[in-house]
Amino acid sequence: MTLLIVPYMFSSMDSKSTPFDADALGSRRAIIRRNPNDVEEIEMIEAAWGSDPRFSDGVRYEFMRSEGRSFPSNRCLVPASEFHIRNGEKKFRVTMEDGNFFYLAAIWEPAMGDWPVSYRIITVDANPEVMRYQERHGAIIQRWQVMKWLDCQVPETDLLVTPPAHLFSVEEILTKPVQTSLAF
Repeated sequence: MTLLIVPYMFSSMDSKSTPFDADALGSRRAIIRRNPNDVEEIEMIEAAWGSDPRFSDGVRYEFMRSEGRSFPSNRCLVPASEFHIRNGEKKFRVTMEDGNFFYLAAIWEPAMGDWPVSYRIITVDANPEVMRYQERHGAIIQRWQVMKWLDCQVPETDLLVTPPAHLFSVEEILTKPVQTSLAF
């Protein structure tokens, strides 16, 4: 059994947005999961972010709270080197303090009709660095926890926890001013 490690935000797919960017909703991203046709194989596939709105009163759900839930099947991981958060008009980049990449815990859903395989990110209460900007963020799965998540080796409550303080570095993403030229 082999596991493909992706040290970049989302491999060669659209790298302009991260899992928490509004622009990323519905876009296709790389996820890592057990192959449903051969559970011995771990595969990386493209999947759409968000559930099919036709089956949920027209709403597409991108996130799922971890509290009070179990995830006995369809677990997957979203490889990431950062995620973005917003506070009002300001946008922030969140990375691991040590510079390492990580995974966001997620659940995948099979393709139905013309809706592709999709996933939803599981959320936890924000850790102290992120809490200053928003109340929740994706559940972080460290590289050493990958097989525990994919193989259900430990209870969800042991993996889907608020990360400790001093794990993240948060920096504001400054947008460049738009240059205009005037013609007289």
